[in-house]
Amino acid sequence: MPVDEERIVKKMVAEIADSNERFMGNPSSDIENFKRIVPVLLEKGIDNVNLSMFDGVTKSKLLNALGEEYIRKGNMNDSVKAFILAGNRPRLVEVGEHYEEVSMFGNAIDTYRLADANDRLLKIGKKCLENGHFADAIKAFRLCNDIENLTKVGDECFQKDKWDYAIEIFSAVNNTHKLVEIGDKCLKERQIGYASKAYELAHDKDKLSGLGDVCLREGLLATALKSYTAAGNDMMVQFIRENFGNKLTSY
Repeated sequence: MPVDEERIVKKMVAEIADSNERFMGNPSSDIENFKRIVPVLLEKGIDNVNLSMFDGVTKSKLLNALGEEYIRKGNMNDSVKAFILAGNRPRLVEVGEHYEEVSMFGNAIDTYRLADANDRLLKIGKKCLENGHFADAIKAFRLCNDIENLTKVGDECFQKDKWDYAIEIFSAVNNTHKLVEIGDKCLKERQIGYASKAYELAHDKDKLSGLGDVCLREGLLATALKSYTAAGNDMMVQFIRENFGNKLTSY
């Protein structure tokens, strides 16, 4: 902010503060008066505004007024930035509720996280799970470290053959038994890539060697080599390289 503009803004704020001491018990009236300076701040943009010359109380009031104006203009992203800088958690939660109402669950979850509102994260996580929004449910439950509900999402994804989500969850909660179970089901259904990923994350060398055997029998040499390597099965790695090295093009 240029020096002259900075001095003008500071003078305006000082005048507003001096003339509004009687409104200190009425926050809404205070913010209404601070809105006189908001257009200057809007023009600068929340990412460029420097309010370091003001005391904490004044800075907070300005940021809250700026946040309210961003909401009025429909600029929710910048309103979130303003309320974060103002430390206004209740208002952040309200913005999160707005996102939730319009089914922008990812944005709602991000906003609740910034507000440190674990109760809201848990609630929206359950809502997303009920409505099949697995990625958002996973995100919400991981942020509040809810292992029980994460496992429920993982089980639901497993039943619906949503392997990416199921593997991600059970890897995050370090449930090797479930990862092996996923790997077995994927192998049975010839979802070789998912089976390999699940076994690797479970660090199950026996399963990886078994997968390598299946791939070798089916002529999937590169995948077999990868599985044997991950399993630490040096004998089979050497066998493939010496006997089929000329056929390996992708490993």
